[in-house]
Amino acid sequence: MGVLITGATGLLGTKIVELCLDKDVSIKYLTTRKEKIVSKKNYKGYYWNPETNEIDTDCFKDVRIIIHLAGSTVSKRWTASNKKDIIDSRVLSARLLHHGLKSLPNHTVTQIISASGISVYPDSLTKYYNEKDTQIDPSFLGDVVKAWEAEVDTFFGLNVKVAKVRIGLVLSSKGGVLPEFRKPIDLGLGAVFGNGEQWQSWIHIDDVARVFVFLLKYCGEGIFNAVAPNPVTQTELMKSIAKTVDKPMFLPGIPKFAVKLVLGEMHELMYASQRVSSKKLVDQGFEFKYPNLQPALAELLT
Repeated sequence: MGVLITGATGLLGTKIVELCLDKDVSIKYLTTRKEKIVSKKNYKGYYWNPETNEIDTDCFKDVRIIIHLAGSTVSKRWTASNKKDIIDSRVLSARLLHHGLKSLPNHTVTQIISASGISVYPDSLTKYYNEKDTQIDPSFLGDVVKAWEAEVDTFFGLNVKVAKVRIGLVLSSKGGVLPEFRKPIDLGLGAVFGNGEQWQSWIHIDDVARVFVFLLKYCGEGIFNAVAPNPVTQTELMKSIAKTVDKPMFLPGIPKFAVKLVLGEMHELMYASQRVSSKKLVDQGFEFKYPNLQPALAELLT
């Protein structure tokens, strides 16, 4: 079984590649940087450029499953040009995969597993979301996920199963939000954003990678929430980080207006509340390695 991965050299992609290679799965990957193309046993790179509509269609040969992770980071100031880049990087890359595959009537691809985000669910302190909820958050990130998933859904027309993995707050020691949350805590300046009551549906980086490999093996289709079974409030999250690194947490909450002055519209990332269920994955047989926050933080921070 061949697997083609976009975003293979990113934080999540690297983990998924490791898991696949451990299981002797043959990996092909797409990169926009020709110097990153390598060819070795079970691991071969191909060039593409979604901005110029270029793709080496040899990448699809003997591939059964596409794992689509490519997308520009949302953790940058949401200027008009950055917003366009965030959406285009997701939509145009999915569109180019679709066009490339459509040009090969005898392709062997049966499934695409695409990254997505729980930011599609409306901000709420009381709602407990599952995959059947269809409301879309009226924010920029809600728009991003809506456009992203709509583009991936076009693969249905190629007789390809579509799985969309709505990823929560990924905890990793090598990137993402956790090192950023830890920095002020290490300086004795740990604080929550706002009143700290907003829900954080988190997941350990290892479990996110395992979700993709699980769906690859189980050939899942539809929407899946990749979040740990036990979401926490932001106060619980920040206090748990402080406890794990043995630092105090006593500063008052940071008001929204102060963060908005620094981050602009991107401040929404810090204050959004999404309590999301992963029951569907669990019911399908997926077992979380890190269902609870404290052991996950202990593994990442100590």
